[in-house]
Amino acid sequence: MQKLQFKKEIKASAQKVYETMLGLKSKSTYEYWTAAFNPTSTYEGSWEKGSKILFVGEDENGKKGGMVSEIVEHKPASFVSIRHYGFLDGDTEITTGEQVEQWAGGHENYNFQENNGITTVIVDMDSIDDYLDYFNNSYPKALDKLKEISEQ
Repeated sequence: MQKLQFKKEIKASAQKVYETMLGLKSKSTYEYWTAAFNPTSTYEGSWEKGSKILFVGEDENGKKGGMVSEIVEHKPASFVSIRHYGFLDGDTEITTGEQVEQWAGGHENYNFQENNGITTVIVDMDSIDDYLDYFNNSYPKALDKLKEISEQ
């Protein structure tokens, strides 16, 4: 498992960037920035600490897939920690097996640090080698889209 980090400075309050990133006021803001990963990206579930949340999208054939995750920590406008512990294959949750074990213990953490009206979003995440190029290419684009929508 490799550790990746992405940062983006956004001219908006931490509260606004946080709400926009998580889609708390409108899920469409989450879907806008995460479209960089998959045009059909969305989530099902809750961002509350201890909650299960599904990060889902459809493949080119319209089949649902994604990650089964848990919100490990949630400090509003400050820090959110997500632990991925399974995959979605259609409507089936897969939480055991070799493919799941590769990601075991993998986290995706969002930090929001505001200074003089500028919020630095720091994303720290774990990735298996097969996805390094994907995330290194997609995450900067996604954060550019988050910046665009948060600064409106």
